[in-house]
Amino acid sequence: MGDSEAVKSKRAVYILPNLLTTGGMFFGFYSIIAALTGRFELGAITIFIAAVFDALDGRVARAMGATSAFGKEYDSLADFLSFCIAPAILVQQWALDPFNRVGWAAAFFYTVCGALRLARFNVQHYVQESRISKRYFQGLPSPMAAMVMAGMVLLLLDWDLLTVADEGRKTAGSWVVLGVVLVMGGLMVSSIRFRSFKDFSLHRKKPFMTLVAVVASITLLTMHTNTTLFVVMVGYLLLGIHSHKEYLALLAEGKEVEEDEVEDLSV
Repeated sequence: MGDSEAVKSKRAVYILPNLLTTGGMFFGFYSIIAALTGRFELGAITIFIAAVFDALDGRVARAMGATSAFGKEYDSLADFLSFCIAPAILVQQWALDPFNRVGWAAAFFYTVCGALRLARFNVQHYVQESRISKRYFQGLPSPMAAMVMAGMVLLLLDWDLLTVADEGRKTAGSWVVLGVVLVMGGLMVSSIRFRSFKDFSLHRKKPFMTLVAVVASITLLTMHTNTTLFVVMVGYLLLGIHSHKEYLALLAEGKEVEEDEVEDLSV
């Protein structure tokens, strides 16, 4: 009886966290459909919605004590669809199509870098999880890279700074988009440490100005949603410069480990 229950337990999955993961995957897939039908603004918005679901599923799983190996793998596959494939197709259809092979090659480069980023993350956290600091991400997280791309689409559409791709000509904005796609791909597979904010808790006391900053951000988000979203994403990228310096200082003090040294990253 005991063995039978153990087998059933191994086959069981937690419903709510995986439903949230499925919801995120749905919006990532819908972003692709929107991009292929020329609804680029909707495609960008649904990537942000997918990111909300991605943020919720892990937190809900931890709060319920419902984390599992299946959930982690399923979440990783959902991330690949929503934050690697979807944004690549979105920007390729929107701005990179006039570049022909160069355009889709850049989109493919971004997609592969996202896959490598997710694979590296999985290896590090399964093989030597006790050694890995949860304070930092190694390389730009794929949801953040996707939101930078989606935020860029919303910003340029909102300010009418880029003519859509179906007009078949390259503009200055098109070249900017091409550069951003390549940079995002490179940052995902880089060794730059970005803060994960997993140690941030709303239950702890914070400086008064923290509340003021949050309220100001919500106000700006309400007034200028597209611009504010993009500015926040760029702000996180710039924060990576500070967080990497912070990581190097902790590494010198022996308080952090070099995650690049994980043996299972060899290919």
